[in-house]
Amino acid sequence: MRMKTAKMTGRMKVVSAVLGVVLAGTAAYAATNWVVGLNAGSAGEGQSATISNLTISAVASPSATNLLYPGGNGDVVVTISNPNPYPVTITALQLPTNTTYAGGYTTSALSTAQTGCSSTTSDVIWNYSTATSGSSHTLTTAITVGASGQSNNPLAVTFTNDASMTAASPTACANTYFSLPSLTGVTATGGAATSTTTPATDSWTS
Repeated sequence: MRMKTAKMTGRMKVVSAVLGVVLAGTAAYAATNWVVGLNAGSAGEGQSATISNLTISAVASPSATNLLYPGGNGDVVVTISNPNPYPVTITALQLPTNTTYAGGYTTSALSTAQTGCSSTTSDVIWNYSTATSGSSHTLTTAITVGASGQSNNPLAVTFTNDASMTAASPTACANTYFSLPSLTGVTATGGAATSTTTPATDSWTS
C-alpha cells in the first residue's frame, strides 16, 4: 500500500507541475485592474514621395500605320517613361510652333540625317500646332503611365495622325523617318490610378 501511495503522489506531482505551467502562462496574458492610457500628442511619422518629370522619346516600334505625304497627316510613335514611385496620368500635351519642323533621317534609328530633309526644310510639324509655342491639346483619352519599375512603364503610345506634312515638303523627304520637334510640356498629375496597357493608341483632334 505504501508503494502505491508513493506512485500516486509522484503522478500528482507531474500533473501539478504541468498544470502550474499552463496556469502561469495564462496569467501572463490576463488583463489586470491596472489600466494604462496614452499620452496626448502620441503619433507616428510618414513621408511623401518626390515629383520627377516624365520623358517622352521617339521610337520605331510599333510601326506607324498612317504615313506622311505632302498635304497629309501621319502617326507619331513614342514611349513615355515615368521615374516616379506612383502612376502619372496625362491629359494634354503642349506643342512647339507650327514653324518648328521635324528633322529627317534615313532609318528608324534616327542616327543618319536625310540629305535635303532637315529641321529647316522638312515642313513636317505636329498636327494642330499654332503660331504660339506651348499651345495645349487635350488627348481624346487620358493615358496613365505605371509607377517606376511596374508594368506599362515605359508606355508605348501611337498618336494617330498627329504629325502633319505640308504641301511644300521637298521631294528629299520621301521615304524618310522623322524626329518630331520637342514638346514644350504636358498636363499631368501623379497619384493612384490604373495604368494604361502598352502599346496604346491616342490622339488630339484640335
